[in-house]
Amino acid sequence: MREKSDFVGQGMSFPLAIDRAGSFLMVSGSESLESSIIMILSTAPGERVHRPRFGCQIWELLFEPISPELLGRCEQAVETALEFWEPRIDVVNVEARATSAEGEVEILIDYVVKIENERRNLVFPFYVIPSDGESDGLSES
Repeated sequence: MREKSDFVGQGMSFPLAIDRAGSFLMVSGSESLESSIIMILSTAPGERVHRPRFGCQIWELLFEPISPELLGRCEQAVETALEFWEPRIDVVNVEARATSAEGEVEILIDYVVKIENERRNLVFPFYVIPSDGESDGLSES
């Protein structure tokens, strides 16, 4: 039987960091999964030269006003990206909601690590750039 830590694996931390020996800092276990999820969501498709499809379509929504439609599109983009790029997890639920901070959308991700059958969650902050004159919170559409 495969060890749990072998399934989750080890990788470079994200954002990249250097350890005391001058090497890239490596992470493993749940820290590796969280780094991977953040890397996927923080990357716009087309940023990676050798993997142009890698990333999350959420960045196409950067200049959209916060609305129920935007929140739904954020949820769909995050769920699609994680299901495609992170095979070690099953996405249980993605919920996007506007916060009281101008232009901020909180994306709550519930997922299960496949080998451990352990439910975890992560909050990913996403910031849209409000247009001139847009009010705080949900825009009136």
